[in-house]
Amino acid sequence: MNIDPIQLRILQEVAGLHDTPDGAFNFRFDGKSAGRNSTENIKITSKTDKSGIDIHIAPGTKHESVHIPVVLSESGLKEAVYNDFFIGDDCDVTIVAGCGISNCGGEDSQHDGIHTFHIGNRCKVRYYEKHYGEGDGMGKRILNPVTEVFMAEDSYMEMEMAQIKGVDSTVRKSDAHLGQGSSLVVHERLMTHGIQNAVSEYNVYLDGDGASANVVSRSVAREESEQTFISRLYGNAQAHGHSECDSIIMDDARISSIPEVVANCPDAELIHEAAIGKIAGEQIIKLMTFGLTQEEAEEQIVNGFLK
Repeated sequence: MNIDPIQLRILQEVAGLHDTPDGAFNFRFDGKSAGRNSTENIKITSKTDKSGIDIHIAPGTKHESVHIPVVLSESGLKEAVYNDFFIGDDCDVTIVAGCGISNCGGEDSQHDGIHTFHIGNRCKVRYYEKHYGEGDGMGKRILNPVTEVFMAEDSYMEMEMAQIKGVDSTVRKSDAHLGQGSSLVVHERLMTHGIQNAVSEYNVYLDGDGASANVVSRSVAREESEQTFISRLYGNAQAHGHSECDSIIMDDARISSIPEVVANCPDAELIHEAAIGKIAGEQIIKLMTFGLTQEEAEEQIVNGFLK
């Protein structure tokens, strides 16, 4: 594949790639397929009715990966892409997504990625999705991801969602439906600055006995940015759900945390925790005693908080 320096830099940011990866992958650059590879156990095919791909992972696939990064470097490009994953029973796989936008023009650029996961019995799935924006143009960088997950019995999914830099506007919606004995773990890391706006909404349906979910968001809002975190847990069986929002607010930013827990079964156990606060002064003073400036101390605290 021919990858220009901008595309390569964004691939490094969103997917940790310096070249084409081993295993299955699908690269999408500026609204077009830029490279694809299937393996014996993982088949990637284009949709015929709309933009996007289908990824079929054969039952019993172990220790394989799929990379599906998206790069937008054309100002004014707007797209919606639908990617569906069909994961057979007894799989152990890693999926790396992510989207980066470089916008140096005057028009808004936008990518809406709609990902649906059908996860079989006794699977273990790790999913990494990172968003990144850059560019000195007046056009906005907009990302609106949608994730829907259907988990069969005794399956496990871990989701790492990160957005640390450069995205002007994002609305993230994630829904998960958990079957008997299945488990979902979500770690979200988010930072906004300037006049950026970010909304995260999680709806988790604990439908099977023994199901569990742990949704944890850590965020930092700086300058005049705004964040909204919405978490809803539905206990429809003898299951356990926990959600947590822990945020640092700085400058003139605004943060809202909106929890909701709904128990439709007397044996459901649902917990929500939320904390919003500024950096403690004693933390800054302690770091300044080691020779850091106040700004450097704040950066150290923020970086450690978001790890």
